[in-house]
Amino acid sequence: MVIQPDWTNFQLRIDIKASDQEIYNAWATRAGLERWFLRQAPFAKPDGSIRPAGEKCREGDTYEWRWYGYPDDVVENRPVIEANGRDLFKFYFSGDCIVTVKIAREAGETLVTLSQENIPTDDASKMSYYNGCSLGWTFYLANLKSVLEGGPDLRNKNAQLSNVINA
Repeated sequence: MVIQPDWTNFQLRIDIKASDQEIYNAWATRAGLERWFLRQAPFAKPDGSIRPAGEKCREGDTYEWRWYGYPDDVVENRPVIEANGRDLFKFYFSGDCIVTVKIAREAGETLVTLSQENIPTDDASKMSYYNGCSLGWTFYLANLKSVLEGGPDLRNKNAQLSNVINA
């Protein structure tokens, strides 16, 4: 029996030795995201004003994300769908995919679960949004763990290097 993969979604989980609030703030604030994930990560309120770096985003905000290793014209600018201030952060991402981050306790550990869904099933989308995003999220979740547990930031910040797994 051959099991066919469901190309429309994937889920990644990682345990992190940090408080729920520290993990949540790492996802839902500009300052948090820029520590482990992005080069620039401002959140705009519905009125267009930019939230202060340490202020949590809210449902209805939009984000403008830029990565190390990519020029400024490579940008994600999409809405936050849900942000409950504690353990759930949900947003639109590349290709109109939906990413949900949940923080929960399991077996005495703090677990972060990232799900990406609504992935189109054409071949290009399978490669970009299923394979590419799952690979990217795997690296960034490992970097989140490293940074929050007191280890090094594993991102490549040298703009002269390209096509590396840690950009």
